[in-house]
Amino acid sequence: MLSAFLDNFTFCGEVNVHLECLNASRYIVLHAQRLHVQAVRVAEDRLAGGLRVAGFFLHPPTQVFVVVLNRSLEARRTYNLKIVYSALIENELLGFFRSSYVLHGERRFLAVTQFSPTHARKAFPCFDEPIYKATFKISIRHQATYLSLSNMPVETSVFEEDGWVTDHFSQTPLMSTYYLAWAVCNFTYRETITKSGVVVRLYARPDAIRRGSGDYALNITRRLIEFYEDYFKVPYSLPKLDLLAVPKHPYAAMENWGLSVFVEQRILLDPSISSIPYLLDVTMVIVHELCHQWFGDLVTPVWWEDVWLKEGFAHYFEFVGTDYLYPGWNMEKQRFLTDVVHEVMLLDGLSSSHPVSQEVQQATDIDRVFDWIAYKKGAALIRMLANFMGHSVFQMGLQDYLTIHMYGNAARNDLWNTLSKALKKVGKSVNIQEVMNQWTLQMGYPVITIIRNETAVNTVEIFQERFIYDISTKTKDPILGNSSYLWQIPLTIAVGNTSHISSEAIIWVSNKSEYHRIPALDEASWLMGNINQTGYFRVNYDIRNWRLLINQLMRNHKVISVSNRAGLIDDAFNLARAGYLPQSIPLEIIRYLSEEKDFLPWHAASRALYPLDKLLDRTENYNIFNEYILKQVASMYLKLGWPTNNLNRSLIQAPYQHEELRREVIMLACSFGNKHCHQQAATLISDWISSNRNRIPLNVRDIVYCTGVSLMDEDVWEFIWMKFHSTTAISEKKILLEALTCSDDRNLLNRLLNLSLNSEVVLDQDAIDVIIHVARNPHGRDLAWKFFREKWKILNARYGEALFMNSKLISGVTEFLNTEVELNEVEWYLSEWYSAIYLLLRQSFAVEGDCLPWLSYLCV
Repeated sequence: MLSAFLDNFTFCGEVNVHLECLNASRYIVLHAQRLHVQAVRVAEDRLAGGLRVAGFFLHPPTQVFVVVLNRSLEARRTYNLKIVYSALIENELLGFFRSSYVLHGERRFLAVTQFSPTHARKAFPCFDEPIYKATFKISIRHQATYLSLSNMPVETSVFEEDGWVTDHFSQTPLMSTYYLAWAVCNFTYRETITKSGVVVRLYARPDAIRRGSGDYALNITRRLIEFYEDYFKVPYSLPKLDLLAVPKHPYAAMENWGLSVFVEQRILLDPSISSIPYLLDVTMVIVHELCHQWFGDLVTPVWWEDVWLKEGFAHYFEFVGTDYLYPGWNMEKQRFLTDVVHEVMLLDGLSSSHPVSQEVQQATDIDRVFDWIAYKKGAALIRMLANFMGHSVFQMGLQDYLTIHMYGNAARNDLWNTLSKALKKVGKSVNIQEVMNQWTLQMGYPVITIIRNETAVNTVEIFQERFIYDISTKTKDPILGNSSYLWQIPLTIAVGNTSHISSEAIIWVSNKSEYHRIPALDEASWLMGNINQTGYFRVNYDIRNWRLLINQLMRNHKVISVSNRAGLIDDAFNLARAGYLPQSIPLEIIRYLSEEKDFLPWHAASRALYPLDKLLDRTENYNIFNEYILKQVASMYLKLGWPTNNLNRSLIQAPYQHEELRREVIMLACSFGNKHCHQQAATLISDWISSNRNRIPLNVRDIVYCTGVSLMDEDVWEFIWMKFHSTTAISEKKILLEALTCSDDRNLLNRLLNLSLNSEVVLDQDAIDVIIHVARNPHGRDLAWKFFREKWKILNARYGEALFMNSKLISGVTEFLNTEVELNEVEWYLSEWYSAIYLLLRQSFAVEGDCLPWLSYLCV
């Protein structure tokens, strides 16, 4: 039972816990943090006389609350524990916290929970670990001008004469504490109903609901629940699902069972002014959170070491679910590569990486497991597993896993055993646990090297070793150089020539080196491994094979699939960066891009080129690199042109690939200084200012805003600043704010950095993005780093416990510092607080001297 007072931001509560005593004990130990406990009562039931309580106390270091009894509880008997307490509705981002928004000039407040992973204990004393599942019956008392929400529907509401109301919610199924949720707000809603009768509502600020900003999310949620029910063959477990859009939240969203909470910019969308990338972002966040209603809420990992069991699946299904909504977008087969595989391999190739399953021994270890290794590497391993099992068998195995463990907990071995049984049903025998333990319990990933045997016809030698960006660390660190790093690798392989590529065959590679016969291989043929990059590893070849692949791309790139073209680009750039390949190979590969009409290879190339650009932008030969990239971009930029402005168009499936390609090429052209691109951006901005009508095409608005702010005078910056304040469209607000960070004027950048700490001007979660985007600007790199150092105490107080946000900020402000002086400065500063980050920084930095080999190919 909870009473929420939004006039002074406090709440008081009473919790009754029904306990079964397994072993006699004088102590009851629960989790609690920042709670003021007034009274404790222990009795055999709620009506019986109480057992005498000798005392109770909070122990802050372990975040527990201890009740001491005069005599022991008896084994095999049940008891009722009643605790009366009070606490603050905090002005932060965790536990039970407050937020606000302005409507018709009036500031309105709301309060909402964020309990994952260990913050339910800030709202009520509880057994706050995922294995302790219980049923919960919640009652919330609040002023009648507000409404309250929780995981389950309201069962009854009791109105009082003094203008207060108590909402009593239905009892939940068995669930973990960190999925419990409630909110007190004065939002309005729209609703829809699924085929199976699930009531879906989207709650948001009244003005956003009135504009229809939540309609897109509401409609796809209904379709996605129906999709998941059909895919998993397990019905959605609750009678309703509420989607709550809040102004302030530490994460994009949280999958509380029956009450999923989203930050506004990840769920509200106005089709008339939202770009395709924004629509895609909103879609994938919703797909992710809905998958959690099964993977996480219904079946929960036993312990935090296997958080990837829920986050990896939800991240993988972001792409599968989006493919269901937009079949022509090829998300799982294509976009997954650049946005998941390529991205996480950058992180997982560092010597400071860690296994997907990592040991968690104390509360302070828990936050750090929620990182891209758990999310993206987990998803990449699941995708690899689905491909070598076969998607239909994989789906059947997931259905069995969810059915067996519903309303309970599961560990990784439970999943492996279920999937192995699914394979047996179709006559295949693979020990999934044996294979996948190597991928989940070892850090990093392998690089496969395929070399033709010159003496034996149709034969190749295949090597595997752990991929590391800084190869020198292998000799310094015996653990990294340890030859025991081995994986069982499902290597798919194909042979091609100028006009044809063979069907793929699978080779299981399990030794350091192996010989294999490839029947179709001859002198004129080239080899390709890891077809469509379904495996989580890199592939290297002998130089002759690389040259044959480059020649094929130049002659007829369409013989090689879109996914393979993107994979070749990413592998080549990263193998060269790590010293496995000459620096010229990746730069030669992208020569063919002038003929490339598919989005994915361009996207893979740009993801490799932007960091390289930031690394080189302060070197004396930077112009050589810049001109080379512009040369590759120029012809495609002219072919594609700029999009026409069609504010009434619908975001249909057909133009997605074409529009994203055009957007990618325009972004490259403007970023690297194409004069026509700059002129076009300036013209569009000038037209907007003079006419006060924004006719800039939706899909390139962020590019135009940023380019205009960087090229034009201070008046443009002030105009964008004014529009940022006046717009009520969430998607527009986001790109206007990011555009302000593009200025070349250091005074304006400093002004923006200081304004970012004012919560009335910039939302707390957006302030981090402002600082990071200023750090990405060459003119603001040192300003952001200085600001970070000077304001560290303020930033740490604001985001300290939300470790995901804090680590994002630290990596963001240091990402493009790349001189030896800067490296030493960062190491000196951060080592005082974060000794664990020290190794990470040394491995992830590239000092200026290391950049120069990239220019050797261009200089020749």
